[in-house]
Amino acid sequence: MLSNLTASITAFAIYAIKTFGYLGVGGIVFAESGLLLGFILPGDSLIFLAGLLASQGLFNIVVLVLVIFVTAVAGDNTGYFIGKKLGRKVFEKEHSFIFNQDNLHKTEGFFARHGRSTFLIQRFIPIIRAFAPLLGGVGEMEYREFFIFDLIGCALWSVGVTVLGYFLGAVVPNIDNYLLPLVSVIVVLSLIPTIITYKKQKTQKEK
Repeated sequence: MLSNLTASITAFAIYAIKTFGYLGVGGIVFAESGLLLGFILPGDSLIFLAGLLASQGLFNIVVLVLVIFVTAVAGDNTGYFIGKKLGRKVFEKEHSFIFNQDNLHKTEGFFARHGRSTFLIQRFIPIIRAFAPLLGGVGEMEYREFFIFDLIGCALWSVGVTVLGYFLGAVVPNIDNYLLPLVSVIVVLSLIPTIITYKKQKTQKEK
């Protein structure tokens, strides 16, 4: 099942990257938190692959990192203002596709434990990065504070993951032959924090 998932993610990411270039990469990065679709979009694997393909000459790595950084910040800020505008109303619909209750509550629990540092690490955690900015707005976190923490988090994510892909693409011969295993590793690593958070919440509910 995991191999099918990663194969689908890889195919989608490569198609988006090669067909739409910077626009495709930036659009997906923005949609993760700006349109609250981070629970279905391949953010980490997408920018890793984009960095890898940049090492093959498809992108300029500096421009690529800037596009990813700017669209990540723009998406997070959009999510923040959606939360600020709608407030607690986002929790009222039990079966909403976008405002998925389980994902929102998981993120709320994560936010309650980690506080402001959530915005330094949320970009590295699927689902959390989709809803953390929203909850920052819902919780009426001061915008200046949110913005500063989010800038740092987006910078670490956009540079770290993209440059990792670029570096591996530059030093590993025939890197194209290892795309599926590499994406599998990225997907699994990115899911570990979410799984740990889920298990902690389940344990707390059982007590």
